[in-house]
Amino acid sequence: MDTFADRRRAQLAGDLGEHLIVPSYRSPLPSPDGTLLAWISDRDGRPRAWVAPLGAEVVRPAVPLDTEVDPTTPCDVAAISWSPDGTYLAVQVAPGGGERTRVLLLSPDGVERREIASGAEPTVGPASSISRAVTLGAWSPTGRQLGVTIYGPDGAGTACLVDVRDGSSTVLASGPSASVCAVSRDGRRAVVRTGRRGRRGLELIDLWTGRRVELLPGHDATVADARFGVTGSVLYLHTDAGGERPALLACTVSDDDVSLAWEVAARSGDDLDQVALDPTGARAVLVWNTDGRSELELIDLRDGIASPVSDPPGDVVTGLAFTRDGDALLVASEGPTLPSMIARIALDVPLAEPSLLVGDSLEPFDELVDPTLHEFRAEDGLVLTGWLFRPRTGYGAAPTLIWLHGGPEAQERPIFQPLFQALVAAGVQVFAPNVRGSAGFGRAFSQADDLDRRFTAITDVRAAVTFLTSSGLALPDRVGVSGRSYGGYLTLVALAWFPSLFAVGVDVCGMSDLETFYADTEPWIAAAATTKYGDPSADVDLLRRLSPIHSAAAISAPLMVVHGEYDTNVPLGEASRIVEALRTQGASPRLLVFSDEGHETHAVANRAEFVRQVVEWVTTHLTEPASQTA
Repeated sequence: MDTFADRRRAQLAGDLGEHLIVPSYRSPLPSPDGTLLAWISDRDGRPRAWVAPLGAEVVRPAVPLDTEVDPTTPCDVAAISWSPDGTYLAVQVAPGGGERTRVLLLSPDGVERREIASGAEPTVGPASSISRAVTLGAWSPTGRQLGVTIYGPDGAGTACLVDVRDGSSTVLASGPSASVCAVSRDGRRAVVRTGRRGRRGLELIDLWTGRRVELLPGHDATVADARFGVTGSVLYLHTDAGGERPALLACTVSDDDVSLAWEVAARSGDDLDQVALDPTGARAVLVWNTDGRSELELIDLRDGIASPVSDPPGDVVTGLAFTRDGDALLVASEGPTLPSMIARIALDVPLAEPSLLVGDSLEPFDELVDPTLHEFRAEDGLVLTGWLFRPRTGYGAAPTLIWLHGGPEAQERPIFQPLFQALVAAGVQVFAPNVRGSAGFGRAFSQADDLDRRFTAITDVRAAVTFLTSSGLALPDRVGVSGRSYGGYLTLVALAWFPSLFAVGVDVCGMSDLETFYADTEPWIAAAATTKYGDPSADVDLLRRLSPIHSAAAISAPLMVVHGEYDTNVPLGEASRIVEALRTQGASPRLLVFSDEGHETHAVANRAEFVRQVVEWVTTHLTEPASQTA
């Protein structure tokens, strides 16, 4: 029965959902001369590149840079990078928010604009059979060359240094996920990364002699990045190769040899998330992932002495950079009750309070909650964790939605989640576990779902339900499951394999058939994924057994499917297949398609609509579980 309390919760959820769809601010980058700040924000509706004078006060620009490449298609900014001489801002753009990205060079005032690697211009339309993409890599220190990777229909990435004056290019490497990581100050050496997911490697290339040196023998890293020190004689490696956790290593580079790498900074229980070097090369700020939250540490690279840095405003740091003078950090962060923002943290004042530089304040709202981190055991005894978002006034067992993140090599962390907060306001708690395969728990954990180990990984979802119900946190007949990308796939598998456990489901751009996923996704995405899911030629039986489309008849819970029309990572066909399979058996799944989105929902208006529809769907079916049909 619809009670006043139910109506009030729905009203609060609707008000809160609209209230929480606020602009995001990320990727702060000061110009080389320190006078300008560039960042990415969706404050005008979609992610754009913004540039404004950088000072001690809050930055308030007028309009974003013009990065549109097709007047008929929205074009989202995915990444930015200043040229070392400050002449250009390189911008990686995604037409339709999709995977077929392009790279533009813009003058800071937006007057000059041209495209890099335009001869490999990707097609824009989601249904096109031609797949190409261009992605950003590192600049040469002179600013004359820009590293880019050009992906084509063969699935390989070609990592090049492109001369920004005449467009000529030097090919450095080709292979899955190839990328230009760094170029030495004298322009003589470059570091490139190649390798499939979980099997990354780094190679040092002498551009004068052609000599190549493997920096991570075995190509078995899940994290692999590099940057040169100021002089170029020291190379810093951010990697988990040879260890369980990502750490900071270093090696010396000379004309004749590369020394064995030594450890600069490592923690046995934490991942190194990000590294920023100061302009002098004497110090670095490290961002450690500590149980999902970020911890900043300033380290002197000359003597290894570390010192703490003031906590950022949000629990999770998403980007950082030193100011030109090295006296402060520009930090993008967010938290469960704090939308993303960019703050300035002074380093010349011990433990100085961060000051807001770019962002919007969120008015206080009583229903916003901080999550609590819980441990639980998988069915084989492996320790897992999850974040529980619970109503402030909630006691005892409650309707619960399990949310599964994508990747699977991502991690559920305490970030700003409007959907979670709106559901909690509507009386539905959210549990966001990190099942095996997630990042943040070591290399063995992230690879524990590879290939045929995925069967065991799928049971982690069932273990989460067991934990919630046996501990008295969740009502057994009012548990739902949902997730995005790989989490959407895991949602479909859980609904099909464990149908009695769930009262509702929401699949957001998940794979329903791994065979058709491989056939229809971008070739470079397919080439990099074989180490995770299996080879589409050699492992056909494995892919078929793991695909929920073949068990769709067992799905009994009401299902909502959300997808972007421009999604060529997990193409729209994956949504269409599961919806058609359910309709064939007489079910009535809801299909929500955003015609102007790719694999992510970027537009502010679309994010608001997504939250509204998902909250309505989930609360409706968790309120009256006895009346459900698929």
